[in-house]
Amino acid sequence: MAAPELTSLRSPRVIAARRLAKRSFRGKERRFLAEGPQSVREATGHLVEVYVTPEAAERHADIVTAALDAGVPVLTATDEVIAAMSETVTPQGIVGLCRFLDRPFEEILAARPRLVAVLAHVRDPGNAGTVLRCADAAGADAVVLTDASVDLYNPKAVRASVGSLFHLPVAVGVPVEQVVSGLKGAGTRILAADGAGDRDLDAELDRGTMGEPTAWVFGNEAWGLPEETRALADAVVRVPIHGKAESLNLATAAAVCLYASARAQRAPGGCRSVTFS
Repeated sequence: MAAPELTSLRSPRVIAARRLAKRSFRGKERRFLAEGPQSVREATGHLVEVYVTPEAAERHADIVTAALDAGVPVLTATDEVIAAMSETVTPQGIVGLCRFLDRPFEEILAARPRLVAVLAHVRDPGNAGTVLRCADAAGADAVVLTDASVDLYNPKAVRASVGSLFHLPVAVGVPVEQVVSGLKGAGTRILAADGAGDRDLDAELDRGTMGEPTAWVFGNEAWGLPEETRALADAVVRVPIHGKAESLNLATAAAVCLYASARAQRAPGGCRSVTFS
């Protein structure tokens, strides 16, 4: 491949990309960066440009080809330029400039979702991205981040989603009261996940009610859900602790809850095997 086209950290493209590390600039431009081959591969339909080192372009020729076939400009860059655009300690040589992809909450409601993950008061971007990944894996129909939650396009959230951000509808910045009232109006049962819940997840499964259209509301990593949010739910459900662990972290609890609903909503068989990474 020819010599890198982007070699200066003072290039307007590089400066514009680096500014996207700040939420205010992401919101103004409605653009964000996706780092690494997995994220860029999954982002094809949302890409504006791709920046890649010559070595990474050869290593991930399929991604470059897919971008070019989609009419997306691909610019080669030096390792220094890619490092300047990246938030990771060890960049993987490829960065995608992406358009915002969140959808109006009303559009999600109109689709009559059967399984939704609602992130209320979730402040850690890594947790937000991981819950989104869990929701994707469990076959959820949508994810909603309330106005009290972290920015969906935070670089850590994008990386933690491992490409799942590009797989399912996401709404952002919706007040939790509006989320709950809208989903209830769409015939969805609202379950608040909380370690102090008065309902037990196993008991809910035994009751046979988990097969209904369901939205799980997940709270803050440290202090869970505030009482006013818990009061909005149809039930507050805890994941049972059968061993001696003090509690589960947010992402693990979310995975358990979402898979419990997914299993209840599906007939036996037909699921893909699980892989780990």
